[in-house]
Amino acid sequence: MAAPERPAPAPVPSPGTSDTSGTSQAPERGEGLVRSLTHRQTTMIGLGSALGTGLFLGSGSAISAAGPAVIISYGIGAVLVAIIAVLLGEMSAAHPVQGSFGAVAHRYLGPWAGFVTRWMYWFSAVVVIGTEVVASALYIRWWWPGVPMSAAILAIAAVALAVNVINVKSFGTTEFWLSTIKVSALCAFILCAALLVLFGLPDTEASGFAHLTDDGGFVPHGAKSVWIAMSVVMFAYAGFEVVAIASAEATDPQRTIRTAMRQLAWRLSVFYVLAITLVVALIPWRRLAGSDGSVEASPFVRVFSDIGVPAAATLTNAVVLIAAVSAANAHLYGASRLLHSLGDDGLAPAPLARLTSRGVPAAALAASTLGIAAAALLAFYDVGGIFSILMSIALFAVLLVWLLILASYVAFRRHRDAHPAEFTGFSVPGGTRLAPVAGMGVLAVAATAIEVPDMRQAAGVGLAFTAVLLACYALTRIRRERRA
Repeated sequence: MAAPERPAPAPVPSPGTSDTSGTSQAPERGEGLVRSLTHRQTTMIGLGSALGTGLFLGSGSAISAAGPAVIISYGIGAVLVAIIAVLLGEMSAAHPVQGSFGAVAHRYLGPWAGFVTRWMYWFSAVVVIGTEVVASALYIRWWWPGVPMSAAILAIAAVALAVNVINVKSFGTTEFWLSTIKVSALCAFILCAALLVLFGLPDTEASGFAHLTDDGGFVPHGAKSVWIAMSVVMFAYAGFEVVAIASAEATDPQRTIRTAMRQLAWRLSVFYVLAITLVVALIPWRRLAGSDGSVEASPFVRVFSDIGVPAAATLTNAVVLIAAVSAANAHLYGASRLLHSLGDDGLAPAPLARLTSRGVPAAALAASTLGIAAAALLAFYDVGGIFSILMSIALFAVLLVWLLILASYVAFRRHRDAHPAEFTGFSVPGGTRLAPVAGMGVLAVAATAIEVPDMRQAAGVGLAFTAVLLACYALTRIRRERRA
């Protein structure tokens, strides 16, 4: 996993360097990456990676744990993610470099932090890529049951790889339109659901908000259930970090990151909290909690059917298929860029640092499809229960990455406050106070491992993997020192 013969990574360049146009320049070691992602594309990439099938097919596990009080869980999650997003945005605007938050962790916390952060994020992204591709294959088989699972998986994997391997501009354009379709469908759902809840139809009375309290009250399982549901809720928000990773290939990174992270934070908050509130108000929560996660059980089908949309299930299946492909596409991009930066820093095999003539890390892209192969194998052998465990492992890995991002921010802000002349761009008011608050929130989510079996297994795997990464880094450093 390491290539110790390469020289030590160059430090992140002086923050805030810009040309006469005010656009931050890439560091010398990242000149191979092509800055061609527009502001709109970067914003939609973040939405594409964060808005996945979990919302569109319903969050049955979270609703089962907390009942209508899951709305509070999503609200807390929205606040937590908004804080992390804007703090990450400040760092990324100051350091729009390849390796993103991993490179920043390297500079402000030490090389070990950069190593662990990037490998940990890559690991979590690979798991998500695999599960999203398998989910996409299942949605295809919903239309055509006779299609072999392996063939459907290969078809989706080929699409994701083709989009990413051409050039970053093709990826940005494709992800923009996929995310636009997904967001449009979500807006339509929210409008239709709000109509049914508030006004009803000519032959159907408005449901109102009685379902929030008429079956055991708003918090049927007690206040503790709000905390337990966070183990499921937070995974739905993961993926916004891809915006920071994309800053190394953005045409105007400082402007893009400043606005994209802020827009992403409030859009995710509105979409998730409002959608979940309307779903729980419209459909009795026990029915949602007992759903099997299939397309037919999706709240989208119920809402579109009630509003009179023909072929509601077919429409919903198309939307969740687009959502899964979009999420897999965005996570494949993010994973490949961090793996490429590791290779460029000599912390992964050297071939992973190579770029094609179009500035695409093809070897890192290929290596990042390991999750597709693993998930396909599990799907072939019908290992159903493993997927919830894998998702928990991915969430635990993301939580560790978030903690390192927040720790990096504290050190970054300390340096920025001491040397303000070195920096341009925006700063978050009260950021040094917000970071510890967000850190405690992340630790609280990780602590659900005490009560949730899947999170407990994920914590064991995640901590063991972290120990392995630290050992690998130590061996890499020892071998470098011996060769020096």
